[in-house]
Amino acid sequence: MPVRALVYVSQKSDRLGEYDLEALVADAATFNATADVTGILLFDGQRFLQYLEGPAAGVEAAFRRVCVATSHKEIMLLAGGIVGARFYPSWSMMLIGADRSSLDQIASGDWNGFVRRGVVARPTAVDHMLTLTEKA
Repeated sequence: MPVRALVYVSQKSDRLGEYDLEALVADAATFNATADVTGILLFDGQRFLQYLEGPAAGVEAAFRRVCVATSHKEIMLLAGGIVGARFYPSWSMMLIGADRSSLDQIASGDWNGFVRRGVVARPTAVDHMLTLTEKA
């Protein structure tokens, strides 16, 4: 079964508090586990970058929930497509703190095909994302 991936960036809503963020992540993890979706949520204090992966139906259902959530605004889809394998097979949802510079680098990176080039060649957005999340 092909693995679909999707990544977006958004702005935090003024209404979102720290406790709300923890509840949001717990709720997303529960939903994602039932939809067979895995991924990460990067947060720099003002912006989110979320990467989702799994079966097409599950990723689409998770993204529909994202689009109606009041916890953020200005959702911008960065990429969507098929990946060879999951990058985060055991994380139904993992919240990872990121500094602004790292999130900028990942959001503005090359998402084309969700490929990895590694650190020897010019790193892609996926390379930057995996480097940041390896520390988590």
